[in-house]
Amino acid sequence: MKFRVERDALAEAVAWTAKSLPNRPSVPVLAGVMLRVTDGNLRVSGFDYEVSSQVTVEVQGDADGAALVSGRLLAEITKALPAKPVDIAAVGAHLELVCGSARFTLPTMPVEDYPALPEMPQSAGTVDAAAFATAVSQVAIAAGRDETLPMMTGVRVELSGSTLSMLATDRYRLALREIQWRPDDPDVSINALVPARTLNDTAKALGPLGGEVTLALAQGAAGEGMVGLAGGTRRTTSRLLDGANYPPVRSLFPATHNAEARVPVSTLIEVVKRVALVAERTTPVLLSFSADGLVVEAGGSEEARASEAMEATFTGDALTIGFNPQYLIDGLANLGSQTAVLSFVDAFKPAVISPAGEDGDVIPGYRYLIMPIRVSR
Repeated sequence: MKFRVERDALAEAVAWTAKSLPNRPSVPVLAGVMLRVTDGNLRVSGFDYEVSSQVTVEVQGDADGAALVSGRLLAEITKALPAKPVDIAAVGAHLELVCGSARFTLPTMPVEDYPALPEMPQSAGTVDAAAFATAVSQVAIAAGRDETLPMMTGVRVELSGSTLSMLATDRYRLALREIQWRPDDPDVSINALVPARTLNDTAKALGPLGGEVTLALAQGAAGEGMVGLAGGTRRTTSRLLDGANYPPVRSLFPATHNAEARVPVSTLIEVVKRVALVAERTTPVLLSFSADGLVVEAGGSEEARASEAMEATFTGDALTIGFNPQYLIDGLANLGSQTAVLSFVDAFKPAVISPAGEDGDVIPGYRYLIMPIRVSR
């Protein structure tokens, strides 16, 4: 194998592939990225039996072939190379990399020991890449991180006709986003539970490329399904999580509300961050709404306290409610609007945060539900 490639194209391809590699692989070859040159195209691949990543880059190929090298090491090297063409050649049990006056020799691993990447499942349809990336980021923030509860670490993808819905919850908050997409079958009705981290990383990488993302799904027995995402020259596959017993979380959204506040998003985020400086890890911030506006308060150890007032438009009976400050900031930061609408039933039931347009009306499509923390005053 011998080829020449542009430094930026190589660095981006290796970085994207290496990102999904396991930190502690079950077998050494899974820590590697596969470089395979065929007919003037370099295919960079990574696989850990759960997630596969692959990207194709045009190169000047002198000799076809393949080599398997440490993915994270190659990513660090290519990121640090000067902005010049890179010459790469497989020589015996090593990979030689030359860029300007920089030269690296890396040990290779046995290509024959590397597992074959899974094929992409059958396409279910396409969606605008930028809109998809935004929607996934809005939802994935609410997914759980506790690996002992794998169901909570996923994003539930619901395909129903031309509507693509995504939901995620860690039991303390819930995010729902609905966007339009172009299904291959207009009568499609499929639900799948996709690992949130993989979905978010892939959507984030495909979004800036523009164009469309192809969404592919293969349903199987519990834990055997697969999702595929492809855009441009990049593709990712991942095993689905078992979502057979996923709770009916949509029912958590209140059908009605008794109070409602409209607040500037950036101001409220800044205020919550400042006030929360005195709060301990498990201490909530208190939001007190009234006709006069909003007061944000927090207390910490050794009687440290903070409060700050800000403007807000509020309708309903005066209300004081407590939230985890980071969960509140996460919801506000992902609204994608300058104004947030906070809807309340009472101080002990979940609140819903929605984006609002310039006219103050709620923009449909995204809702972020956050559980209150009971406080004694």
